[in-house]
Amino acid sequence: MGKEGFLSPKAIGNRIKAKGLQKLRWYCQMCQKQCRDENGFKCHCMSESHQRQLLLASEDPNKIMDNFSQEFKNDFIELIKRRFGTKRVQNNIVYNEYINDREHVHMNSTQWETLTEFTKWLGKEGFCKVDETPKGWYIQYIDRDPETIRRQEELERKKKQDLDDQERSAKFIEEQVRRGQGGREPEEAPVFTELKRESEEEKGIVALGPSALKAAGSVKRKDVPSTSEAKEKKKKSALDEIMEMEEQKKRSVRADHWLHPGIVIKVVTKRLGEKYHKKKGVVKEVLDKYTAVVKMIDSGDKLKLDQSHLETVIPAPGKRVLVLNGVYRDTEALLDSIDERKFSATLTLDSGRMKGRRVDGIAYEDFSKMA
Repeated sequence: MGKEGFLSPKAIGNRIKAKGLQKLRWYCQMCQKQCRDENGFKCHCMSESHQRQLLLASEDPNKIMDNFSQEFKNDFIELIKRRFGTKRVQNNIVYNEYINDREHVHMNSTQWETLTEFTKWLGKEGFCKVDETPKGWYIQYIDRDPETIRRQEELERKKKQDLDDQERSAKFIEEQVRRGQGGREPEEAPVFTELKRESEEEKGIVALGPSALKAAGSVKRKDVPSTSEAKEKKKKSALDEIMEMEEQKKRSVRADHWLHPGIVIKVVTKRLGEKYHKKKGVVKEVLDKYTAVVKMIDSGDKLKLDQSHLETVIPAPGKRVLVLNGVYRDTEALLDSIDERKFSATLTLDSGRMKGRRVDGIAYEDFSKMA
């Protein structure tokens, strides 16, 4: 009888069996070979290739286990990050998706004996937030990517800036209302009381004599504004419109670049190592709008950095600063005070046509210390 062909029922059945996951007890992690039954696993253990792998593993078994543990941990965390993000999810759900990959690293070849032990280790090392519930253990991935953190900080800064703009516009409106009232306090509303009679026989009498009618007429004439007053109101409303337009122009002056030669900055990126992280330097040259040559103050090294890797430096009150953004851009000033609650400062302009003017609410990122 000849050999069975590729399309024979037995060959097709063998391929179907080899497709999916097999029993873990018949899997060899060292050789990464899955056997279908006990006899196949026994034959594999007696093979020459398996014996060679055992000899290599016996030289340094701890190193082999550490490599498998590291690979298992990296693949598991990558699955959480890609599939679930920062959502809270049960550890069994993640593990079941992980073992769907036929080539995955089995847990019995790592330093962790159970999934619960591995989950606790993730929480202890700070990779995930873990908590135990009656339904089991839940994990939540902690995203520590510098790019993600920078994006979140930019969103928070933008929200803070929008709130500051709203507060400024509210103050401006209050000031205009106060000017429109001529500095007078708002009049109190009249208090109306119930008309009561002291006795049932008493009658209510209202006198409408000539004097009362004259008084009523004079009141009515006073309520009607004169033409000069109407013109004055129109002028005031036009002035308010002009001031509002100027305020909108100031807000539209902002640019997305702020680098300037001669200012002191701080390096915030960790990609250059601890040697330069959180260290200060001086901008020597701006190559384009977003890139600068920075000379470090401590070491004297010169670096070419993008503005996203830098932040402004806030000096002590009384020191000279340079305004980097907004309507007063490129203007030198003196730092008067700092409002830590609003993340802004008060400056006194020291150059240009506005010299001597005191400006409030300048955000931290809009000015920096001068070298």
